[in-house]
Parts: sequence; structure tokens; C-alpha cells
Amino acid sequence: MDSYLALWMFAAVFLVLLSGYPVAFALSGTALAFATVGVQFGVFDVVFLNALPNRLFGIMNNATLMAVPLFVFMGVMLERARIAEDLLEAMAELFGSLRGGLGLAVTLVGMLMAASTGIVGATVVTMGLLSLPTMLRNGYSPSIACGTICASGTLGQIIPPSIVLVLLGDVISTAYQQAQLEMGIFAPETVSVGDLFAGALIPGIGLVFMYLLYIVLMAWMVPESMPAPAAVSRERGFYRRIIKSLAPPLGLIFSVLGSIIGGFATPTEAAAVGATGAMLLALFKKQLSVNKLREVMQNTTHVTSMVFMILIGAALFSLVFRGFEGDELIIELLAELPGGKFGAMFFVMLIMFFLGFVLDFIEITFVVVPIVGPVLLTMGIDPVWLGIMIAINLQTSFLTPPFGFALFYLRGVAPKEVTTVQIYKGVMPFIVIQLIMLAILAYWPELATWLPTIIYGEV
Repeated sequence: MDSYLALWMFAAVFLVLLSGYPVAFALSGTALAFATVGVQFGVFDVVFLNALPNRLFGIMNNATLMAVPLFVFMGVMLERARIAEDLLEAMAELFGSLRGGLGLAVTLVGMLMAASTGIVGATVVTMGLLSLPTMLRNGYSPSIACGTICASGTLGQIIPPSIVLVLLGDVISTAYQQAQLEMGIFAPETVSVGDLFAGALIPGIGLVFMYLLYIVLMAWMVPESMPAPAAVSRERGFYRRIIKSLAPPLGLIFSVLGSIIGGFATPTEAAAVGATGAMLLALFKKQLSVNKLREVMQNTTHVTSMVFMILIGAALFSLVFRGFEGDELIIELLAELPGGKFGAMFFVMLIMFFLGFVLDFIEITFVVVPIVGPVLLTMGIDPVWLGIMIAINLQTSFLTPPFGFALFYLRGVAPKEVTTVQIYKGVMPFIVIQLIMLAILAYWPELATWLPTIIYGEV
């Protein structure tokens, strides 16, 4: 009976989150309230709360999580330095003579911005402000323009260096070690953020390719939805401007990602390189000032504080959840599902998909993954494959009407003549593409596990 209190606690925190109360305090407050009631009725052992100081000390000493503020700083600095604006202008000029060229440009810039910032909201808003008016002026269908921007903006979920993958990597690493200990393996293997970065490359690039293929097909089949400009003049020094716009961000991306995958630096060290490189790019573009640096630092502190407060609240929530034997109930429920580990995986993915409508990826990562992760990994599921499946799944839910976060971000900056229905209609084909990629990855887990195995050996 105690274990069912854990489910009631989960339902209670879900309702509190829907009310708009701050996530960190909703998690910790609900957990403490249920713990207090449990102590009064003798169904909760307060000893579980004694582990909280050790959990907090572990969070403070976690070197991997130090990458979060550094990657956030890097992304915000690149946004303030107008890197996206220069990239979009260069790509639009490069592909502008093609039918659907602006759609191709937006997708490729979205990919580069995802690899530069790793922040979905910032990418969607930036691309919406810069590219949507241009696409509409050039006669693009509002639905296709909006769908392209939303889909390319959510690539920050899966294309490394992604903050989602940094947080998932840390949580899945802990869950993987816990699963191995439960299986009697007392010299557990580890999985790192670098493993997830390497595992995400092929699926991420595959998604971009499928987006581009869809745009090309639509430009061919429905030409009036993406007309080509009447004439595009390329002035003197065209290729020089293209290289000048592309080389700095590409160099920064390769230096950060290459150093991690190549084993030359940890994610935290690479994030420091990225933050420094972003400042140098801003300085080179004469976009760095004391006021702008202060603004970037304030935004970084705000986002980082939110992440770590949620992490602390989630740590308290998980302790109380385990105190009510909720972990044992989850094991029983998943074990009884038809289809074995594949049935359990499908059920968890479905639940996360619907949770992605109303919860941010940080909340799902810190609350849901620590609960279901050890159970799935005990069943023999590969940790890297699990992490990439979760990332793409959440990316899909962020696109899905009516609650997808990316849709809200774009609605906030879209012109009034663009209707919400047009935004919903535009993302539908990209949702299908996402689901196809999920199905492909489910059928061929090697798409996520092959590269980490080649680079790092068995994980």
C-alpha cells in the first residue's frame, strides 16, 4: 500500500506543476508534505531524508554538471553576438536562387545554431524573429515556414553539444551504475556525456537530412508553397562573405565537439573552450561590451540557478519516492507489461512523450529518468541508445500540438497574420519525420551505439 502513495505523490506534483508554481519548489514541497504525512501515519521512514545532504554534496562536486553554465554562457553569447543573423544571411544568399532555398537555409542554420547553443527556446525565437518575416515576404506558405523554423529549432535537443544530452548523460550514468549494482556487478562500467554526444551524431544528422529531403520534395511537388526569387544577384566577394560567416561558428563547433569525441577534453573542459571562443567571436565582431557581458552573465546565472534548483528539488523528490517503495512498484509494473523489455521501453517512451507536453526536459530528466532508468537498464537496454531515444522522443513532443513548447516559442514572436492553426499544420510533417526516425532507431539501435563503440570501445 505504501508504494501506491508514491504514485499519488507523483500525481500531486504533476497537478502542482500545472498550476504554474515554480518547479523546484513544487518538487521539494510536495515531497516534504507527503513525507510528513507518511511519518505521522508510520508508513515513511525519516531516515531516507538523512541522505539528502550527501545528495546535495554530490551535486556540488559533480564536474560534469559544471558544463551546464558554460554551455549556456556560450549559447547566450553567440545569440547576443548576432552570429545567427550573419549565418542566416549567408545561407540565404547561398541557396536563395533555388526553389525552397530559404527553407534549406533555415534548416541548416537551425542545425548550426543547435550545435552552437544547445538551447531550444533561444534557437526557435531567434530563427522566428530573423527568418519568418523574410520567408513570408518571399511568398512562402506560412505553414511550411513555421514548420521549418520550429523543427530546425528543436534540433538543439539532439545535436551535440546539447544541454539536454549533458544532463541526460549525468543522470543515465548514475542510473546505469545503480542498475549494474542491482544485478550484482560490483565493478560497474560507466557511460559518459561523450558517449551520448557520439551516439547522437548519426541520428541528429539523419534528422537534418530527412528535413532537407522533405523541403526539396515539397518545393518540387507544391512549387507555389516555396517560390524561388525572380533574380538573385551575387555581388563581388560573395564566397568570401560566405566563408567569413560560416568559418567562425563552424570552427567553434568542431573545436568543442571534436575535443570531447576525440578524448582530448572532458565536456566541462570543452564547454570552457566554447565559452571562451564565443567571447572571442563576439569581440572579433565588435559585439562585446561591458553591458552586453553583464546581460549574458545575468541570463546564464538565471538559467543555471533554475537548473540546479530543479535538480535539488528532484533529489528530495526521488528520496521520498523511494521511501514509499515507489521504485519497487515501478519495477513490478514494467515487468508485468507484455513484450518484455521492448514493451516496457514503448510504455516509458509513450509516457515521456505525453509528459513532454506539460513538463520541460529538465524536469523529465531529473524526475522521471532516475525512476525508470535503472529498471530499463536492468532489463539489458543499452544506456546510450536509451539516452538518444529519450532525447528524440522529447524533441518530438516539443513539436506536437497543442502543447508543444516550440509552438509556444514561435507563436510569441510570429506576426499576427500567422495563425496558430497554420503553425500546427506546418509542424505535422516534421512530427511524422521525427516518429520515422524514432522507429528507425528502435529497429536499428546500432545507429546510436556504433560510433561510441568505435571511438571509446564498449559502453
